[in-house]
Amino acid sequence: MKKRKKVTIVGAGLVGSLCSLFMSKKDYSVNVFERRNDLRSETITAGKSINLALSKRGWTALRQAGVDDQVKKIAIPVYKRVMHDKNGKLSDQPYGNEGQCIYSVSRVLMNVLMMDLAERNGANLFFNERCESVDFENKVVTFENTITKNHQKIKSDFIIGADGAFSEVRKQMIKKYKHQYNYNEIEHDYKELLIPSGPNSSYLIEKNALHIWPRGEFMLMALANLDGSFTCTLFAPKKGENSFENLKTRSEVENYFSNIFPDFYDLVPDLYDQWQQNPTSSLGIVRTYPWHIKDAAILIGDSAHATVPFYGQGMNCGFEDCRVFDDLLDQYNNDIENCFEKFSKLRKPNGDGVQDLSMHNFVVMRDKTADPLFLLQKKIEKKFSNLFPEKWTPLYSMVSFTNISYSEAWKLGQKQEKIMQNVMKTPNINNVWDNEEIMTKISSLL
Repeated sequence: MKKRKKVTIVGAGLVGSLCSLFMSKKDYSVNVFERRNDLRSETITAGKSINLALSKRGWTALRQAGVDDQVKKIAIPVYKRVMHDKNGKLSDQPYGNEGQCIYSVSRVLMNVLMMDLAERNGANLFFNERCESVDFENKVVTFENTITKNHQKIKSDFIIGADGAFSEVRKQMIKKYKHQYNYNEIEHDYKELLIPSGPNSSYLIEKNALHIWPRGEFMLMALANLDGSFTCTLFAPKKGENSFENLKTRSEVENYFSNIFPDFYDLVPDLYDQWQQNPTSSLGIVRTYPWHIKDAAILIGDSAHATVPFYGQGMNCGFEDCRVFDDLLDQYNNDIENCFEKFSKLRKPNGDGVQDLSMHNFVVMRDKTADPLFLLQKKIEKKFSNLFPEKWTPLYSMVSFTNISYSEAWKLGQKQEKIMQNVMKTPNINNVWDNEEIMTKISSLL
């Protein structure tokens, strides 16, 4: 009888759990080690869990793994952005074409479900196990149990590092093999807040929308949960005016929200208590290369390409990693060294692409979504795209509603932006934007 190959996966987050599911289905013997407690045995409190925005790439991977139907049960469709101005006035910006949407999913619920599905498909999950060191030559990982302080050495045929932005597996690669590495922390932090549900678990603002309060250098956003509440996230500078450093006392926090986000403030009676309880967390971008060591280990998800959350693509990109790796194992008949090398080369430009896209979208969301000229530009793009879908897919649609590679989407998006900047200089554009000449002009610039 053929001996099953063993794989050690470090990290039982979203990507680690999905990856273990794919590997189990290929009949690998899969052991997953997670530093944290088992989420399923804890009472979950708010804190560091920006809601997930599940889009086409994520669904494609889940479908390939055969678990998309289970995930649908905990996902809320989101068809548009709803912008809240300083007076509480609302304006809508639909996503994509009719019926296209992203999905709001609770990070915790998703992680719990993915762990359940991984176990159901044969993966073994171990908790409170901190990765202490990795011996790549012998394919041995040493774990320390965070409760008992006992150590164990786990040998396998290969190792997958899915242990997030602060990955220990990556740290060991860099230390031992001098891999390229850069961590760039951005100037903004974030804090999670919660709009509670109304009577009988009703939604106090529109359920099927991403709510954004754009305020230039900073912004607040909200996505719905199944229980009628909304998980909200404030993104603001660390220092300076309207920054976290100036929001310490009750009066500072309450004045800030009542003046800048008045309609939000009215919905959150325990705002200051939440502010005190929930942590302020930093955001950053991880770039490293290569992502693998021969046939010994590979990085996947945030451990390879952690990004900022402004395109809602972190999980989608990680899930796409899992799908692509699954395809490569088929393509190269489980030749691990070949698969690792191909994966590293294939996915690195896309890891960089999703990071560039995320930073770009941060500027769009906080600065431009309230700008009438920008909204007009999007209207022109949409009209052209509807007339000539084979010539133009808007950038947001490419990223969220197709499987075009991130690197290609970013390249095309930059080209489109240059064209549109030229078009927006047309005299009297506010009045002539709907004319045939404008459509002809875009065509000629392509």
